[in-house]
Amino acid sequence: MLPKVTIIVPSYKPDDKLISVVSGLCDAGFDDIVVVDDGGREEYKAVFEKVSQYPGCHVLTHEVNKGKGRALKTAFEYISANRSGILGVITVDGDNQHTAEDIVKCANRLSEAPDKVVIGCRDFSGKDVPARSKFGNNMTKFIFRVGCGIKISDTQTGLRAIPFARLPEFAAMEGERYEYETNMLLEMKRLGIEFVEVPIKTVYIEENESSHFNPVKDSIKIYKVIFRYIYKFVLSSLSATLVDISVFNVVLFFAKKVLSKDKSIFAATAVARAISSLFNYTMNRKAVFASDEPVRSSIVKYYVLAAAQIILSSGFVTLITTLFRINTQIMITVIKMIVDTTLFFASYKLQKKWVFKK
Repeated sequence: MLPKVTIIVPSYKPDDKLISVVSGLCDAGFDDIVVVDDGGREEYKAVFEKVSQYPGCHVLTHEVNKGKGRALKTAFEYISANRSGILGVITVDGDNQHTAEDIVKCANRLSEAPDKVVIGCRDFSGKDVPARSKFGNNMTKFIFRVGCGIKISDTQTGLRAIPFARLPEFAAMEGERYEYETNMLLEMKRLGIEFVEVPIKTVYIEENESSHFNPVKDSIKIYKVIFRYIYKFVLSSLSATLVDISVFNVVLFFAKKVLSKDKSIFAATAVARAISSLFNYTMNRKAVFASDEPVRSSIVKYYVLAAAQIILSSGFVTLITTLFRINTQIMITVIKMIVDTTLFFASYKLQKKWVFKK
């Protein structure tokens, strides 16, 4: 017996594939299907009327095209208000790329992990995968892992099972079109919603020509969503860097008059980092990572990391300037900026994974 779930199928300008999808779902035993007509105009009404005749299939209608993200959220809101006692929902694309067998697998996996989102993941290593889909997924997967700390096999899949209790949160997430599905994954990370992956078949019909995904326009929207979560860290770091460089130069100017070069560089680095790090800690905790990590533990970890950066920064600056016999303040400052830029990437990962992990 199938778990009690509602299937959601967003659709824009459908053809007979949508009929095949709904028919296959009914044959597989699903008895609650919500199709969203995303403003497909009059010439597509016949298709929606046809699917509405299938048992358990209800059609929601947008008068104008609003995008896949809005179509999904319309369904989430409708189901939250009109269903009770269901395990969750499963989002399915209307172009027949998801097999009934894989949808059943996701439903069963949701029943095993009712508090987690189930992601149906395709294998992109096959020769039959369109180049634009392979490139797009690999690129986004890399950015997700390196920039966002999310390890996921298929960033573009539309086959996802979501617990019923989580629907209000998903309905409130930003994004109206294809970028919504990317934002969904990022918000899951922020909200602490765990996910599990289920391997599914990789099906591309007619080289995926029926997709309404615009490779340029929609990709820009997707990456804009991703980098929204990174640029705050960059801005915080740049602001702290300006503070750091300014203080470094002031302290170095006076310190080199009374200390050796090695000691003056260390002293200037330490004072500058102490001031800029406090500024950076406050910005990162509140504005960047919105962390619930207690101040007592996070500030200790932050300054352990800061101390390591002071040692590495001053050590590398001293080593490089000594090896290349650099003595002018301008060149010492340039070397410091290069060294600290390199350390920046390591700092981002450690702050996200360790300092502000909650």
